[in-house]
Amino acid sequence: MSKDYFTFKQFVIQQDRCAMKVCTDACILGAYAAVNEAKAVLDIGTGTGLLALMAAQRSQAKFDAVEVNPEAYQQAVQNVAASPFAKRIQLFDQSIQAFSLEQNRLYDVIISNPPFFQNHLLSPQPDRNTALHTESLSFEELLQSVDRLLSSEGEFQVLLPIYEAGILTQKAKAFGLFPLRQLSIRHSAQHSVFRIILTFSRSPALIKEEELTIFQVDNQYSRAFQLLLQEYYLIF
Repeated sequence: MSKDYFTFKQFVIQQDRCAMKVCTDACILGAYAAVNEAKAVLDIGTGTGLLALMAAQRSQAKFDAVEVNPEAYQQAVQNVAASPFAKRIQLFDQSIQAFSLEQNRLYDVIISNPPFFQNHLLSPQPDRNTALHTESLSFEELLQSVDRLLSSEGEFQVLLPIYEAGILTQKAKAFGLFPLRQLSIRHSAQHSVFRIILTFSRSPALIKEEELTIFQVDNQYSRAFQLLLQEYYLIF
């Protein structure tokens, strides 16, 4: 998925100006996020605009999408403008920290594929560091922003590696955010979980745990993965 564009059934993602390209786990979040009944959705760190566009395809909600990197922001503007959902997606060229202090509206759903590497060696590419490393957006800053912007009945849905998901879950408690659902993602049954999608709400509840395996033993896409992405991927 590392070419300069990726074509979905209803829109195209141009990505030549973005450090973070379209990847399978982000597509899973875009297809999985529970937005059907939402009226207002926020995408934190939209990058190319992928998550906002995928979610907008199956929702009538209004979307706000925030991106701090100027090049990625311009790429998202390009992708959204060329899509059928342009009238429902508004883009903001600023950090989520600043955005959360300026906005008065609350969101029914907040989605994010945030920077997650902590205390790792940085890349010589500043844009890639912003996209991947928590130096640009710590978990505390992310959760503080979500706490300011999430409605009382809203849900926060976030994609992380397994270790970082545990850290975020612990930190979320201090902000009154509790895990509601957990989707564990594996490449195949023989692989360990490599990503988790966590859904948080403001009310403590018994967490619902699910699992998604991308590939079958014959290296073909699993039926569950095909069903999830069939409205997006041209190959299904």
